[in-house]
Amino acid sequence: MADRVVAASDHAGLQLRAGAVEAARAKGFEVEDLGPHAADSVDYPDYAAAVAEAVAGGRARLGLLVCGTGIGMSMAANKVPGVRAAVCRSEFEARMARAHNDANVLCLGERVTGLGLGAAIVEAFLATPFEGGRHARRVDKLNALDRR
Repeated sequence: MADRVVAASDHAGLQLRAGAVEAARAKGFEVEDLGPHAADSVDYPDYAAAVAEAVAGGRARLGLLVCGTGIGMSMAANKVPGVRAAVCRSEFEARMARAHNDANVLCLGERVTGLGLGAAIVEAFLATPFEGGRHARRVDKLNALDRR
């Protein structure tokens, strides 16, 4: 069975989310797209919560979120214990977010990231494993913050 990814956006991230979903599927990932599927204004925390809860609950290994900048989605997703959401603007940041921080939700901004770069960032994020080792201790400390 393919690795499972759950994706969503707000109204400002429809095109980039569609490209992200396509990029993930092209790499063999099973993707659950939570929408929205129309350009009507929606509240990003609702979609961030749905993806973050799916990842934290084990329904998906990784999540993809898109809004205008990625910032609002990351702020909302990081409120859910067990989620480590990262806004990434480059392939390097995506690789480091996975390798060193074990990020499990990628946040992108459609107003600041083009479709081609967005697909490359998604591919880098999905292809990079967590390195563990010395980084595991730090991720454990991040996770402990959830329990405060």
